[in-house]
Amino acid sequence: MATVLAIETSCDETAVAIVNNRHVYSSVVASQILVHSQYGGVVPEVASRQHLETINQGIAQALEQAQLDWDQVDGIAATCAPGLVGALLVGLTAAKTLAMLHNKPFLGVHHLEGHIYATYLSEPSLDPPFLSLLVSGGHTSLIYVKDCGIYETLGETRDDAAGEAFDKVARLLQLGYPGGPLIDKLAQTGNPYAFTLPEGKVSLPSGGYHPYDSSFSGLKTAVLRLVQQLEKDGKQLPVSDLAASFQETVARSLTKRAIACALDYNLNTIAVGGGVAANSSLRKTLQLAAAEYNLRVLFPPLKYCTDNAAMIASAASHHLSLGHTSALTLGVQSRLPLTQVMNLYIR
Repeated sequence: MATVLAIETSCDETAVAIVNNRHVYSSVVASQILVHSQYGGVVPEVASRQHLETINQGIAQALEQAQLDWDQVDGIAATCAPGLVGALLVGLTAAKTLAMLHNKPFLGVHHLEGHIYATYLSEPSLDPPFLSLLVSGGHTSLIYVKDCGIYETLGETRDDAAGEAFDKVARLLQLGYPGGPLIDKLAQTGNPYAFTLPEGKVSLPSGGYHPYDSSFSGLKTAVLRLVQQLEKDGKQLPVSDLAASFQETVARSLTKRAIACALDYNLNTIAVGGGVAANSSLRKTLQLAAAEYNLRVLFPPLKYCTDNAAMIASAASHHLSLGHTSALTLGVQSRLPLTQVMNLYIR
């Protein structure tokens, strides 16, 4: 397998890593949470400027941690889609420059493919085919992983992503940003069955409900109305119970769809990726449910759930070992279906 230095700047983390297949030589992540928390969310222009300020230091730290020089690096990669255009441009431009400077192959990597490969970093035995549950601030999808670069989307959210719903509900409860970790921590002291909240089913034109698609907009609205009613009645908000009930509903919803999808497609492994993969309720609920059907559930280590460059480098290492490279004319895209991953490469 190839040794790849990868850069990830799709949103608000400036990350650089060096990976050979599933072996991580180094992984550096500079978070912007403190910068954006004062705004209650990510400000694209601010994120881009922060990437510019920290990218060179991140590259230097990754090389130092790995104790490698450029002669031992086989390729340079960067996330090119999807994400914030300005932020993506910082990482992509840096990677292209390094590739030209050191005469190395360049690879543009799909961010969601990176999240799929996050589980590879800690699971030597993981190989396709398997089902990937991708749950983050911008995406909630069930992906049939058939091979490197070959994916089929079986289910997705019709509105808010799971992570987005966590952020919005945290804002309703005046908890701060980012919402996921704050709700998870608060829920530990709450009753997850204190309030009955809707899972958000997606209706089919022919009748019934879509077995794998999700919807979290209605759940968010239900929490809003519940908060408004409690305030109208002059009651003190049971914030811990609200957080626990919301979190349990999301975990139950994702678990039901993932289990049904895996069984229907005869896939015995579910690999979870994305920031919401760090959620304690989802980890517990999905693992317990899967055990009843003898399904294997794999979660990445917490450090690889949120955005990082090690997962990007792992995906790039696999592609490069198969002879896939990208043109230096490759641009960034704010949106790109995972099913179009192979369009990023020259074969």
